[in-house]
Amino acid sequence: MSIRVVLADDQPLVRTALQMVMTEAPDLEVVGEAGNGAEAVELTASLEPDVVVMDIRMPGMDGIEATRQITAGPSKAQIVVLTTFDDDDYVYAALRAGASGFLVKDMALDEILAAVRVVAAGDGLIAPSVTRRLIREFASLPAPGAPSAPRRTVSGITVREREVLSLVGRGLSNAELAEHMVISVHTAKTYVTRLLAKLDARDRVQLVIIAYEAGLVSP
Repeated sequence: MSIRVVLADDQPLVRTALQMVMTEAPDLEVVGEAGNGAEAVELTASLEPDVVVMDIRMPGMDGIEATRQITAGPSKAQIVVLTTFDDDDYVYAALRAGASGFLVKDMALDEILAAVRVVAAGDGLIAPSVTRRLIREFASLPAPGAPSAPRRTVSGITVREREVLSLVGRGLSNAELAEHMVISVHTAKTYVTRLLAKLDARDRVQLVIIAYEAGLVSP
């Protein structure tokens, strides 16, 4: 089945370039285009895409607020933030809003398409230029406007699942989890799937955030 995509960017040329290259991919289908955040929210609600490729700076409602509204609602769409701005503040804001991926526009088009596929499969993806250091720093910071952030309480998971969560927070893949814990890759994936369900996390990126906010790992 094709991955249904909505493109949200205020630059028509960017949308056209992405639309053309996605049209050539047999597993991707562009079902809608938006020029601002409000349109992106409306199209996501009506078209039910699998992935929204979201610019940050757009007139009216920006991509951060649009991402926040989409992820707070009933939509199952995953958000890939695509921007020219490789800046810590944008990374933090995008991830806090619920984005599953953060890419910069100078990446190759085939890398962007690969990212859409990864996010559609339920995994988080951060551009290579956005290092794990940013994720660690983001997760250890209080929310914007908060004088201090209370440590997150993680309940309802087993001791073994807590161990897995801490390892995910350190950035380990399923294969690395399996090797570290001396279990099969399938079992490692099962643990991660359970954590996603129990902690109501959209994807692996949010598990990393939860692990740091709960103090299971530290920068």
